[in-house]
This record gives sequence, C-alpha cells and structure tokens, in this order.
Amino acid sequence: MTETAAAQTFDAWPFDVWAPTPQSVRVVVDGTEHPMQRDDDGWWHADVAGAGPGSRYGFLLDDDPTPIPDPRSPRQPEGVHALSQVHRLDPAAWTDGLWGGQQLAGACLYELHVGTFTPEGTFDAAIAKLDHLVDLGVTMVELMPLNGVNGTHNWGYDGVLWYTVHEPYGGPDGLQRFVDACHRRGLGVAVDVVYNHLGPSGNYLERFGPYLSEAGGNSWGRSINLSGASSGQVRRYIIDNALRWMREFHVDGLRLDAVHALVDESAIHLLEELAVETEALSTHLRRPLTLIAESDLNDPRLVTPRAAGGYGLTAQWDDDIHHAIHAAVSGERQGYYADFGSMDCLASTLQHAYFHAATFSSFRGRVHGREVDVRTTPGYRFLAYTSDHDQVGNRAIGDRPSAYLSHGMLAVSAALVLCSPYTPMLFMGEEWGASTPFQFFTSHPEPELGEATAAGRKREFAEHGWDAEEIPDPQDPETFHRSTLDWSEVTVGRHAELLQVYRDLLALRRERPELSDPWLADLRVDFDEDERWIVLHRGSLRVACNLSTNPVTVPVAGRTLLASTAVTARGAQTELAPESFAILAT
Repeated sequence: MTETAAAQTFDAWPFDVWAPTPQSVRVVVDGTEHPMQRDDDGWWHADVAGAGPGSRYGFLLDDDPTPIPDPRSPRQPEGVHALSQVHRLDPAAWTDGLWGGQQLAGACLYELHVGTFTPEGTFDAAIAKLDHLVDLGVTMVELMPLNGVNGTHNWGYDGVLWYTVHEPYGGPDGLQRFVDACHRRGLGVAVDVVYNHLGPSGNYLERFGPYLSEAGGNSWGRSINLSGASSGQVRRYIIDNALRWMREFHVDGLRLDAVHALVDESAIHLLEELAVETEALSTHLRRPLTLIAESDLNDPRLVTPRAAGGYGLTAQWDDDIHHAIHAAVSGERQGYYADFGSMDCLASTLQHAYFHAATFSSFRGRVHGREVDVRTTPGYRFLAYTSDHDQVGNRAIGDRPSAYLSHGMLAVSAALVLCSPYTPMLFMGEEWGASTPFQFFTSHPEPELGEATAAGRKREFAEHGWDAEEIPDPQDPETFHRSTLDWSEVTVGRHAELLQVYRDLLALRRERPELSDPWLADLRVDFDEDERWIVLHRGSLRVACNLSTNPVTVPVAGRTLLASTAVTARGAQTELAPESFAILAT
C-alpha cells in the first residue's frame, strides 16, 4: 500500500473485538483512548474519528494499562507483542483478474518455507525463483505457515496472531505481490494454517475470552475450544481466518495442520463446517478452492464427500506412501518405519493409499486406520511425497534424503511418486538433491523459552539414541542459515542431472494421461521381494524400478519413454541397472 493510501483518514473507523471475559474494554488508537460498548454476545465496538489504514491500535482490558494486540489484527509491524495496525490491501495492486484457479486434480505441489527458500528470505526474493518452478512443471506452491510468530525466523507453527502475515517475509503486501506473481505464471498458491494450538509467546487470546479448552491438550499445548461453552465465536474466529486467506489474499487453498489434534465433540465437525463455507466461497469466486488436511488417522472420511457421509475436504497428506517409499529405498526401520520397507508393503500402499487400514501398527501398539474404497475414492485426494518439512526437519540433524541416498535411489523415489495415481508434492530443493539440510529452528527472544526449546529438542533425540551434542540448537542462528537453499547447486553436476530427471518425469506426467489417471482400481503392481524390483502398470505404460544394488530383469518390455540409466531389452523382458527406473510404452 502506498504512503498516500496508508496515511489517508476516514470520518470514522470501526473497531470491534470479541471479549466476553473482561468487564471493560477500551481501544487505544494512535495514542488516544476511546471507550467501547458491549453487546449481548460479548462483542465490543467503537467508531473512532480520524482513524484509518496506518493507524496503530491496541485494546486495554479492565484496569491493565498496557494495550495488547487485536486477535484479528491485520498487521503487526513491530511484532506480536506490539500494537496492531489498521491495514487494507491495495485493490489496484492485483493483476490476476482473469485467474481461473487451480484444481487439485492433476496438480503437482511444491512445499516451501519463505524464510529459507532464498538467502533473502522474503516474498519478493521468492518471486524471482518462480520461473524455476514453472520450468520444473509444478502447478501449485504450498507455503509453510505465514502467520505472526515471535522472533525473526521460525518454522511458523508457533503462530499466535493468525490473521497477520509475518513481517520479516514482507508482511501482507508482500504476500499479495507473491500470490499475484504466482497467478501471472499459472501457479496456484496454498497456505499452511495451524488451528490445533497456539505458540508459546504472544498468545493473549485467553485474556479476551474462552479460546482455549479447559480439558485436554496435545504435545504443543492446550487444545482450542471447539465444542465447549462459548465455542461458537471461537469456531467463527477460525473459519473467518480460513476464508480470509482465500478471499482477501486470493490464495487457492489451505493445508490444515494436524487435524487429528482438533478436539471437537460437535455433531458437525469444524472441518465439515469449514468445507461447507469454502464451497460457498468457491461458488461466489467462480474458481476452485482446495482444503488439504494433515492427518495421522488414516481415515478416508476426511476426503469423502459430505453426500456420502464424509467431511468433504479435498485431500490429505498421506504419510503411509512416504513411509513405504522411504523405508524401501533407505532401509531405515526405526520408529514408525518398523512396519514398512518390504516390496509387498510398497505395492500394497501404492494400490490402496494406506498401508495401515484397520491393521495392526506395531509403532502404535494397536489396530490403526480404515480401508479406502478404491472404486469410489480417486487417488488425487491423497498427496504423495518423498520429502516434506516434517520428514526432513524432524530428523535429528535435519538431513535430506540426498545426504544418505545414492543419485539412483533419489531418481527411483521420484519416479515412484510422480508416476503414481496420487497428487505429487515436492519439498523445496528436492528436485536437485539439495545438499543443505532443513533443520528445526526458532528465534524466541525470551532466553528461558529458547533454552527450554533447545533442551527439549536434545532430550527428545537423546532418548532415541542420538548423541545430544550432535543435535543442532534451534536457537543458534546458524541452524537457520544452514537450512537456506543454495541455488548455486542447481546447474552443477549431479544436481543438474537430477533436476532434469524431475523435469522429464513431470513433463511425461503432463503428456501421458495414464500417469495422471487417479483411479486406484486401475493400478496393477508386480514385484519381486528378493530381487527388489517393482513394476507399476499404468494403462499402456509400465513404470519399472530396481531398488537393489544389482542389475535385475523385469518381465515387461516396450519402447523406452524415459529412463534414469540405459536399459537393455531382452525379448519380452527388460534389464534394469542397479538403482534405476525405466518407463516403457507397450
């Protein structure tokens, strides 16, 4: 927004806040206190003459002389503890009037963290890299959380002011420029939102009203009050926030963090309510809007249409696909990988979306999941990936697969995801085998909180056998800097070769409808457990992968469309080099 627009004043500007807990509320606007009037629902209101975009304000609750930020603050120029700022996006800055949206079916997502995607760590710097994503062949960018957090850098899951955009990235105007730039290039944008908990610093919500539940919680803190007394306005707070990203910032969808941690005992779950209102907004905007859940439940009801008794979300992240591929190519079997790793497991998961589907999970010590109806549930409703921020960043030292897998295995992993019936998602830098790690980092200004975070991280991994001294300190600025992508690698050696593999695979997926066919019932998989090869039958195409360190002969033949290394035809069979793939047209 221009200085002229920011300085513009109005006859009066409305200030509203839901605050049923305090007995009195005043709003401080540009240094002057104004009384507020309460209605029967706990909302306080005041019209302030001369205020407008650019005005700084905060709320005084009861006798506390220190103003605190607006729970629905549109901007926090000086951080989450400081005054809020009245802010409006400049309508004239949008150039995406002809943007028709990006449906999830047929899409390829690219997850990135704005702060480490480029050395500058801003929206504007990320815009300069968008042509790389277009050339790669992705169609939608998924941004890790952008909301206000305390400190300069953070993964984003410590958010406390959900309506704001983190200022070091470029604030709300920077996000507007980024979304507009993506749409000009034909890229959709999804934003990761966190509604299951609040961060440890800057959370003033409970002083206003019963935002948090008195019962229950999760490993990140107390649960949000979704179904207790006065929860109606809390639910409205969440849904209004979700719709704001899509309406005001023109984003094309949301990734909903850890929905299994949402404690909702209502007959109509918050997720279903959100799906209903998102569909209404999509109809009004005349473009598709996507809701993607992260869930540990393996419950297809999340993505089942409401008419069939589900919640009606568009899709969900599918960790079972990640685990099946990762364990098969890496040999890792610790923790939740214990049940994965066999070729039979890989084949079953690729065919049925979940491996644990009302089956026993040794990691959980119980039966887990529910079976997907492959006849009626299209594969695009499940996101498949070999990396994401969790599966890399929550490793003890944040090492990417490129740190411990061969070039051949990285290519095989890519082929299994990009040639599957699922919606593929890449994690930033994966496409060139980035050598930089993605580690867990924070910048809590409070020394005691920073020390507790670092100590907890070391303790957690020490319990799993890691040397505590090897665990990066989340508070050390170097942990953050180490996690920044090195773009000089893109054109060099093996990095450039792997990038070309990804580009070729995505180009072939766009060219051949067999590879984007979402119907799981159409997928047949053959494999050999001992020789460790697997073949995906995709219509007239055969995706043959060798996961062993020896050459193997697979019982398929045809014209080679794409291969990571040279293949040898042997009549009705094909010989694959160690750790390689080939896509054949029969």
